[in-house]
Amino acid sequence: MSRLFLVRHGPTHAKSMVGWSDLPADLSDTAAIARLAQHLPEDALVISSDLIRAVHTADAIQNGRDRLPHDPDLREIHFGEWELKRWVEVNDSDPDHVRAFWETPGDVAAPGGESWNAVVARVSGAVDRLMNTHQDRDLVIVAHFGAILTQIARAEGMSGAQAFGHKIDNLSVSTIRTQPDWGAEAINQVL
Repeated sequence: MSRLFLVRHGPTHAKSMVGWSDLPADLSDTAAIARLAQHLPEDALVISSDLIRAVHTADAIQNGRDRLPHDPDLREIHFGEWELKRWVEVNDSDPDHVRAFWETPGDVAAPGGESWNAVVARVSGAVDRLMNTHQDRDLVIVAHFGAILTQIARAEGMSGAQAFGHKIDNLSVSTIRTQPDWGAEAINQVL
């Protein structure tokens, strides 16, 4: 069976919209990292987005597993002009736009950023490439809130709005079965 183990990177402690900004992760909770590394299949391949918070989290949980090159297509949502701004800042300047982005995701994009549909296409393309290249192998993908939600939505046939209703904690794992059919085995499992 081929599964995706979608791991959210360690916390950045930022209180703003963090998309493509390269903020480091706090990996000081070594007990949580050890539990996560222990939970993942020993023979899985490990890959991460190319952002340092995901790369360093993947380093911390790799635990002797084979590593694939970082993939920028596994990045978080690109928030464009909203990047590193707090919700209240964006809401004060453009409340209708930011509400539409989060409440009715689809083609609505942050100014200079990506829409939900664009993120789904980018991340799903990367996952499809990985699965085609590494058929029948389990993959540990260390990524971001939005990237993980795209694959949960895909596995469960959810809309973007339904996907955004899920909480995805830092250092959590969501497990997706890809064979014989796609489906979520676990969502936001904190070990």
